Amino acid sequence: MIHVIATIELVPGAKEAYLAVFRKLIADVRAEPGCIEYGPAIDAETDLANQAKVGPDKVVVVEKWEDLAALKAHSVTPHMQAYRINVKDFVIGVNLLVLDPAE
Repeated sequence: MIHVIATIELVPGAKEAYLAVFRKLIADVRAEPGCIEYGPAIDAETDLANQAKVGPDKVVVVEKWEDLAALKAHSVTPHMQAYRINVKDFVIGVNLLVLDPAE
């Protein structure tokens, strides 16, 4: 299994429009072979003193895949290609972390 943390940097003020497009993608991705977990996350409002925040113009996508082959297949699916076109005006950049469990 691999973990993926994708931080999406957005044009200021575009978060809600971006999330509206992203939410339409979730069911298709979760149905892909090898997908264990997939979903967007934003800063939680807490009173934790040591909480780091990603900020108002970023969305973090938390993913788990059975293996690297499943992740690579995911990246070229028709729905991901359409997603990239649909969000191109909202996205400034993407930071991708691909991690192995350290158990």
